[in-house]
Amino acid sequence: MYNVLIVEDDPMARKLLEIFVATSENYHLVPSLDSAAMAELYCMTNRVDLILMDVCTAMDVSGIEAAAKIKKNYPHIKIIIITSQPEYSYIAQARQIGVESFWYKEPTAEALLKVMDRTMAGESIYPDSAPVTRLGAALSNDFTERELEVLRELVSGKTDAAIAESLCLSITRVKQHIQRIREKTQFANRTELAVRARESGLVIGDYKPQS
Repeated sequence: MYNVLIVEDDPMARKLLEIFVATSENYHLVPSLDSAAMAELYCMTNRVDLILMDVCTAMDVSGIEAAAKIKKNYPHIKIIIITSQPEYSYIAQARQIGVESFWYKEPTAEALLKVMDRTMAGESIYPDSAPVTRLGAALSNDFTERELEVLRELVSGKTDAAIAESLCLSITRVKQHIQRIREKTQFANRTELAVRARESGLVIGDYKPQS
């Protein structure tokens, strides 16, 4: 039987995950956590075989960053990143830090348990892409990778000059990207674009690739 640690900040979602895991005789639930800040400490003092790690956890602690530390110090622990957010970079981030699997939350136990079983059997389970989401008049897959990078910087509140420096682009090029994004979304101005993009979950915060 495998010991499973759940890291999920939403009480209802956490309870649902606990119920899902409890339906299988293959897994034993250890106390769940609402913040990834405590996950590594828990692994230091308790046996954990599998972690279901939410991306956004309590105290604004990134589950992906916490998972990276755990994989480095406890490589035998398998981790499944879980999220309901359509943030386009999460899959790539999870692959980069070496976690075994990635699961978009569903309201049924069968899908999760299948991913857990296959992960513990040595497979790496990832979706092909993030869920398609709407941003104004556009869909998330209407944007280029560079446009999404610019949009992330814009959502973080950076000026055109700061975006240009961060992405090694000219300010003119940054303005062109923002204009194209606005044309696709049909938002009136960059402020509305930034607010709506953040609300959509398509881009969230400052993401810097692991070195």
